[in-house]
Amino acid sequence: MRVAVTDWTFPTLDQEERAAREGGADFSAHQAKSAEDVAQAVAGARVALVQFAPFGEAAARAMAPGGTVIRYGVGYDNIDLAAARAYGLKVGYVPDYCADEVAEHTAAMALALLRKLPQLDASVRANDWAAVKVARPLKPFSETVFGFFGFGQIGRAVHARLRGFGFRFAAADPGLSTRDAEALGVALMGPEELLREADVISLHAPATAETRGYFNAARLATMRPHAVLVNSARGQLIDEYDLAAALRDGTIGGAALDVFGAEPLPPGSPLRSAPNCLLTPHAAWYSDAAIGRLQSLVAEDVRRALRGVGPRKPVPG
Repeated sequence: MRVAVTDWTFPTLDQEERAAREGGADFSAHQAKSAEDVAQAVAGARVALVQFAPFGEAAARAMAPGGTVIRYGVGYDNIDLAAARAYGLKVGYVPDYCADEVAEHTAAMALALLRKLPQLDASVRANDWAAVKVARPLKPFSETVFGFFGFGQIGRAVHARLRGFGFRFAAADPGLSTRDAEALGVALMGPEELLREADVISLHAPATAETRGYFNAARLATMRPHAVLVNSARGQLIDEYDLAAALRDGTIGGAALDVFGAEPLPPGSPLRSAPNCLLTPHAAWYSDAAIGRLQSLVAEDVRRALRGVGPRKPVPG
């Protein structure tokens, strides 16, 4: 048996290697970049641990029958699920290792935008001591509709952290029942209504055929001119050129983004110069404890796989 890591950015792989050795498996670590590199790295492996490298049909075919693929992280866009399942592989991921960190980062970005902190900071540095001129319009939180585009684990964690601020909450999520929404004090809306009514929209949806590029010029134009968009979910949800234009034209009031369609954000991206746009480098997941927590949970999945047990968190579907 062999456990293969396709690619990694961690200080060490001690936890994963120890789990493999304890289960009687060999261990190999690679820095694969292409789909072909990944297929070579996982050839014959019982368990594949994948971070960012593309795991495609060739890799699925190359693995040992009945093997397990574990993605380091919350998403799994780089894994060809159809191919993995066609070859009888189990696929797991780690959606819970950084839920608190992402929720806290998201809440912090939203609060900074709503209170105009980036603009106020810039004004002080420019010797423009004019709070009202810079901050207007500025609604009190008690009159602010905080909207969620998707209301799963992280969206609900953001909601829990912000309840004490007095916001009115709304959510668009086909999986949210009327009963649960009422119990949480959240108005259940369709996505079009949410865009029209919310003062801030926080994105917590996966990138699917229905949601990729959802926030385009036409939909951004339906938002309130002072409204802000916060994205710590998937960069593919937003048409970045349309968002940059909407910020330049004053179609919406601001945006805070931690994820992008291409990462690192290209030097020529119009988001870099867009006004009222707060950018962070896919950092929402991070805390001093998060990396160790992620690797510990992946090591647990290695032990499970070598015992013939399915992943702790199987990929849905």
